[in-house]
Amino acid sequence: MRAACIGDNCIDYYRNLERKYPTGNAVDTAVNMVKLGVPTSIISTTGSDEYGKWMIETLKHEGLDTSHLKVAEGKTAITYMDLEGLDRVHGTYEEGVLADMVFDDEDVRFAIEHDIVHTALWGNAESTLHRIHEAGTKVSFDYADKLDHPLVESTLGDVDYAFYSYHKGKDDFIRSFLQDKVNRGVTVATATFGEEGSLSWDGTRFYDGPVYPTKHLVNTVGAGDSFIAGFLVGVLNGDDIAGCLDRGARIASEVVSVFEPWVVSE
Repeated sequence: MRAACIGDNCIDYYRNLERKYPTGNAVDTAVNMVKLGVPTSIISTTGSDEYGKWMIETLKHEGLDTSHLKVAEGKTAITYMDLEGLDRVHGTYEEGVLADMVFDDEDVRFAIEHDIVHTALWGNAESTLHRIHEAGTKVSFDYADKLDHPLVESTLGDVDYAFYSYHKGKDDFIRSFLQDKVNRGVTVATATFGEEGSLSWDGTRFYDGPVYPTKHLVNTVGAGDSFIAGFLVGVLNGDDIAGCLDRGARIASEVVSVFEPWVVSE
């Protein structure tokens, strides 16, 4: 049982706090899957600068397979952030080496050795998904809250587990939206609603996901990625959908209680 996450990596730097950490959709999901007991690989490109070295050292320390985390000459991607209360404010994003990141045949060959491959909207990995899916490896995709993004449609036939973030509650629109995606190729479509939990459709019925409140909310960064990590670990362990939603909610509750997007290893 092995997973791979293919896509972005970057540094989030909080200017008003003088704090920073390695992150990215692929990074956060991969680290959280490792913490839940699933061997996981990262397929990405980082920079040759000190941030890139920090990225590699951190992910190795957290137990990821970094054999396909490439180093390109240049700067690691960085997002400048501020934290106002518990609200994140995104500032300037410097794409660095990710601007020229490509996934080659070796990356695809390595990806299909895994049982499931996860990517996200900003991972620039959509061109690999058809070959990965066609080889029989399950594919997971996080579309964030961009429900009208072109990739929602263009990747439909190559995604098994689709995740969306929605801010208007479990209304008729999102229910119809999830049903439509499964009708046209997705195996399970899931929407997350923050404090209102989650909702999945598998072609037969809806499943409501629970919420596990945290006693000490620190930073919501990583909540979505950790939820997906828990859900996918459930898939790999043979859980039913209710069990997958429960795993996702539990790990997300832990992650929002720390500043980083995962519970950092000592």
